[in-house]
Amino acid sequence: MALTPELHAYVAERRSERDPVLAELAEETSRLGRAAAMQVSPEQGAFLSLLVRAIGAQHALEVGTFTGYSAISIARGLPEDGRLLCCDVSEPWSAIARRAFARAGLDDRIELRVAPALDTLRSLPAGEAFDFAFVDADKTSYRAYLEEILPRLRTGGLIVFDNVLWGGAVVDPTDRTSDTVALRELNDFLPGDPRVECVMIPLADGLTIARKRGRNEGERR
Repeated sequence: MALTPELHAYVAERRSERDPVLAELAEETSRLGRAAAMQVSPEQGAFLSLLVRAIGAQHALEVGTFTGYSAISIARGLPEDGRLLCCDVSEPWSAIARRAFARAGLDDRIELRVAPALDTLRSLPAGEAFDFAFVDADKTSYRAYLEEILPRLRTGGLIVFDNVLWGGAVVDPTDRTSDTVALRELNDFLPGDPRVECVMIPLADGLTIARKRGRNEGERR
């Protein structure tokens, strides 16, 4: 069934999350021109909050924060003593995000590091420190992010990858651009990776949710 504009509007309106800070941030971000398309949709934000809360996450990670909509959504799902580490490379966009974190009363719960995400990830201690991770950054590095995040994710924790449908380009064999190829390769790799179980859902531009398996689970596959 095709998701028509009318049906999408119907779906988007039927969520319980109604955060005035996020509404203000969406309006501010919309003034950035074409870059505004990088912001997650309201239903994606609500879904991230629900996922984080459902697994009882306390420590979360985000790769690709942009102006902060998804970060606030994730942080809203954490307990008061929860922590979210965000990675981005743009100081101007991060400045918008930091102001939004303060307005949301979450600036003490969120740490935003402006640096290449792989450098930040590789500087983190080894060990299972995170319960949840959201990846929405440069597509050609998605596989590298997976390999850095997965060892630092607890068993049963989730990694969520955004834009896995890439506007439908992943099923267009004539599209050989680097972003499309990287996403297509990740999409083909994850279902066969014994370290995770995964599902792709057609929410917005596509989300893949990968759960880290326990050692015995991987052996039973």
